[in-house]
Amino acid sequence: MKIFLSSDMEGTAGVVDWAQCRPGQSEYEHYRTLLQAEVNAAIEGAIAGGADEFLVNDSHSTMANLRPAELAGRARYLSGRHKPLYMMQGLDSSFDGIFYVSYHGSMAGPRATLSHTYNPVAIAEVRLNGVPAGESGINALVALGHGVPVLLITGDETTAAEAEPFCPAVVPAVVKSSVSRFAADSMHPFQAREVIREAARRAVESLPSAALPAIELPATLTVRLRNPDLAEMATWISGVEADPDDPVTVRITDTDPIRLYRTFVTMVILTRGIAE
Repeated sequence: MKIFLSSDMEGTAGVVDWAQCRPGQSEYEHYRTLLQAEVNAAIEGAIAGGADEFLVNDSHSTMANLRPAELAGRARYLSGRHKPLYMMQGLDSSFDGIFYVSYHGSMAGPRATLSHTYNPVAIAEVRLNGVPAGESGINALVALGHGVPVLLITGDETTAAEAEPFCPAVVPAVVKSSVSRFAADSMHPFQAREVIREAARRAVESLPSAALPAIELPATLTVRLRNPDLAEMATWISGVEADPDDPVTVRITDTDPIRLYRTFVTMVILTRGIAE
């Protein structure tokens, strides 16, 4: 049984500040070890449930946060920037299930520690088929395109709730409760790993009845940007259309969920260049 694992960092128990999850900052080295342990807990739980092959796509910041030799399960490690499929690079139809580890809430959703949607200085809100979507829902487009169910998500309660409309098979592992965007009540790291390990085991064992992402096609991403300049720049990309009633909103519609995701990622990368 083959599992694809996409790892972010903001959802790790104990993480509440950008300095804790940005390479080069004083706190980063400590908190990356907590992330590594949560990734390993997910893999260990999956092994207990019957999985035996893993690919970990490092999806946070510079996408080189984990130590390959310390990954459990002899997992393959996909790292580095400029991935065409970004947080979902490496996924294909040969995988049986997907894990989202250390994910976070969306920019416009309920309170969630370090909330953002791909690029916090450019993107104010994303809706998928009219439903508010975080990175979990947007990434589920790629899962749908390859016919692979999303089985596990770890992070806070908002993150778990945002995944549910798009990922009906997902098992949540809630390891902290967000107080605000920069405060959370986190489990002790040892307990967080136990929760993740158990949820991962149950997620893998539920695979025979797991449903694919619930996203109707053709699908539409409605993206509200931070200012009209960013929205206008987004329309330079083929398939991105301006909202005639809102100068900061654009829409992307496609029958192919992977192509829709790639168009969105292209927009993220393009607008990042002038967002600051």
